Amino acid sequence: MPANIPLLQENLSKLPDGVGRPTYDRTPLKTGIVHVGVGGFHRAHEAYYTHLLLEAGKAKDWAICGVGLREGDRQMGEVLKQQDFLYSMIVRHPDGKIETTVIGSIVEFLLGPDNPGAVINRMAAPETRIVSLTITEGGYNVNPATGAFDFDNTDISHDLEHPDAPVTVFGYLAAALRKRRDEGREAFTVQSCDNVQHNGDVTRRALLAFTERLDPGLAEWIGANVRFPNAMVDRITPRTTPADTNYLQQEFGLKDEWPVTCEPFMQWVIEDDFSDGRPAWEAVGAQFVPDVTPYEKMKLRLLNAGHSVLGLLGAIHGHETIDGCIADPLFAGYLRDFLDKEATPVLDTVEGIDLQAYKDSLIERFGNPNVKDGLARICAESSAKLPKFLIETIRENLVAGGSIDYSALIIATWCYYSDTHADRFGKPLEVIDEQKEELQKAAKETTEDPLAFLRQEELFGDLVKDERFGSKYAELVERLYADPDVGVLMREVRKGS
Repeated sequence: MPANIPLLQENLSKLPDGVGRPTYDRTPLKTGIVHVGVGGFHRAHEAYYTHLLLEAGKAKDWAICGVGLREGDRQMGEVLKQQDFLYSMIVRHPDGKIETTVIGSIVEFLLGPDNPGAVINRMAAPETRIVSLTITEGGYNVNPATGAFDFDNTDISHDLEHPDAPVTVFGYLAAALRKRRDEGREAFTVQSCDNVQHNGDVTRRALLAFTERLDPGLAEWIGANVRFPNAMVDRITPRTTPADTNYLQQEFGLKDEWPVTCEPFMQWVIEDDFSDGRPAWEAVGAQFVPDVTPYEKMKLRLLNAGHSVLGLLGAIHGHETIDGCIADPLFAGYLRDFLDKEATPVLDTVEGIDLQAYKDSLIERFGNPNVKDGLARICAESSAKLPKFLIETIRENLVAGGSIDYSALIIATWCYYSDTHADRFGKPLEVIDEQKEELQKAAKETTEDPLAFLRQEELFGDLVKDERFGSKYAELVERLYADPDVGVLMREVRKGS
């Protein structure tokens, strides 16, 4: 292999033939998109779709400026800057095939904590026409049970008191849109790319709630001028590991400090509702539709919920990755039963989608042995995920008289996971959740009150009052605490259904 080749614009011509690289001239590109939250998913999804458009010569005005709003985003910004904002995308196929491509659609990065004004100005600049977001399910600052905006958040209080020096995405959006309004410019589109049902509507409600408290006149202008398209996004993108950077070094002599790895499958279904134009992403595989609802519901209730099923049960059982779970026939069978018996019956008709084939593809994708998606990542921020991915499925099955046993075991396992932070053998588990302390406190009361975990109204609403679900949940959680061999309960649930 050649000596270390740092990933830089000037070194692209030195890369071996096995590495794809931008064929377009990045120098004259204009920033049309400001993206908040530059992580693995954004780099494997929206940034890649945009890269493909640039390759086709159709997006010279749509390059991306990445933005980080937290101190934790500093490292990503530093790595991108030192690499001329280039990064490698490693696509791992189930059959072992690996494709590596250098992506060039990001051309700038700004860190909010260092210079809030620079971020506001970039969002407000005339050439910026879309501000997109991957801020995770928990980043929208809404109560998962009620959907109400959380004004008790200290960062929100700060932004209301210091609108020109914000720290939250809502503060930045408000400041930039106020500047656009005051300068008589078109509003930009705010485009969520997160796994949140009706993500555009959620973003709109949150921003309007914030600005109504901050400046009612601005809220009125935003309501009339800013578009928030709903979208469904999909591509499995595990955390980058040292093995990924080592692969590039050993295979190609390429030194990339933060590549992204992903599966070959990707999907983006978007409502065509933009304030000031958009890239022609449909030319590279995105799908524009009048109503994204059935597509996003399908994905959230099947793929995202399926991930959580495997993540929580697998973590307690002792598995470490999603593909490791699928390789275990008990887990693969439990997941398929959950998808068929609880998730599918409460889905809408999805035009152009064969649900059985879609579920088959999920099992294949989850089982990709070359995409090592760690369960810690899957279980992270479950308090933001499960109310959207699973609890609505439970509610609808209760109304319809459908099965709820599979879901009840998942919630019981979440309780045990939140309490012990350990698998069935006592091995510590990494628990990452904004509500980690509250979850553990509620879970620890389970030995005295089997329904204690369900009494978290902000997560479960009034689910604890449903006798059928409460009875099944209490039975399962008591047995799980007596013997954390979750596999025994999984077999019984499957047998009983």
